[in-house]
Amino acid sequence: MRMTSKVIASLFAASLALASPVSAAGLQDEAEINNGLLAVGIADEIRKRCDSISARTFTAMGYLSSLKRDARAKGYSNDQINTYTKSSTEKAKMRKRGQVYLAQNGASMSDPASMCRLGRAEIAKRSQIGVLLRAK
Repeated sequence: MRMTSKVIASLFAASLALASPVSAAGLQDEAEINNGLLAVGIADEIRKRCDSISARTFTAMGYLSSLKRDARAKGYSNDQINTYTKSSTEKAKMRKRGQVYLAQNGASMSDPASMCRLGRAEIAKRSQIGVLLRAK
């Protein structure tokens, strides 16, 4: 199934939303949750820039739901999660982390071929990013 840009944008916004500050010891300090959000964001950027790779929509939605469940299990309320996910500061931090990851892996959002190479490599190694993607 092919994800629409609107669905992907919503998923990405939701993933970033889980990454905003609640308190000094808040969600921004939850490495597993934030690494998961980063994976979703990177997978989304890859599928947007590489015509030969698409998103695994239901897998991504399920994964985002599991991250939210994990946050709730750690004691965060829905309000805290929603506040965190809407933080422009945390979204900017996540974008910066994503750009660093891309650069470390020889990819650039302005170079579709490099994004395709990274996507295929992530799929091949079955990383969290890779399981969110499908080669066409």
